[in-house]
Amino acid sequence: MIRTTSARPAGRRGMRAIGAALVAIALLAGTAACSLGGSSSVPSATAKPPTGTAGAVNFDKGYIQAGTGSKKVDIWFDPMCPVCGVFEQTNGDKITQAVADGSITLRLHPLTFLDRASNGTGYSTRAVAALTCVAVDDPDGVVGYYQGLFENQPEENSDGLTNKELAKRATDQGLADISDCLADSGTYQAWAQSNTAASQAGPVEAPGFKSVTIKGTPTVLVNGEQFAGSVDDAKAFSEFFAKN
Repeated sequence: MIRTTSARPAGRRGMRAIGAALVAIALLAGTAACSLGGSSSVPSATAKPPTGTAGAVNFDKGYIQAGTGSKKVDIWFDPMCPVCGVFEQTNGDKITQAVADGSITLRLHPLTFLDRASNGTGYSTRAVAALTCVAVDDPDGVVGYYQGLFENQPEENSDGLTNKELAKRATDQGLADISDCLADSGTYQAWAQSNTAASQAGPVEAPGFKSVTIKGTPTVLVNGEQFAGSVDDAKAFSEFFAKN
């Protein structure tokens, strides 16, 4: 567990149900990733982002951690990105098992650029704040809650889930109630948006490895090497994972 130095005061698994139709639509459209950029109708968070570390969150380096294995897997994702959902549906079980058996350290780098596709509700930012609440207060629940964000994933250009629904996903998994945290998560929202701004400003650091340019989500690294295969090709990812 990452130790706390500065953050909000502290206060399983839900597998994906992305339908085959979503996979087909994304891939037939030639979608390799959800593209960054574009304006958002959601006001920018004005709170000061947290610093240091708390629970499973490294605020300074922009990631949420699960596991402590020697192999490092980094995933940049947006909770509303349908292609991220396809990747999770296809490869999530493998990654989850590798966390559970101690093979990998999973580092989740949440982004919020698809706030622009949630009718002004700021869904991506709020969903990242919810995951951050879990990661700070209940670090063992990180992987389950992350997976749960892609179970019956809200479609682009919908309102997304309400804060009440985001909190219920935590309690449904037996995790701590994050309702109060979501009601007072302006700093976490600011952190999520600052990570997104940094990802669009130029190459970002993959801790311990060379920098990487984030052109879209998901962006997936295994031991610093970027996966360039199709998000729905489990065999290709499995081979890439083993090789690196």
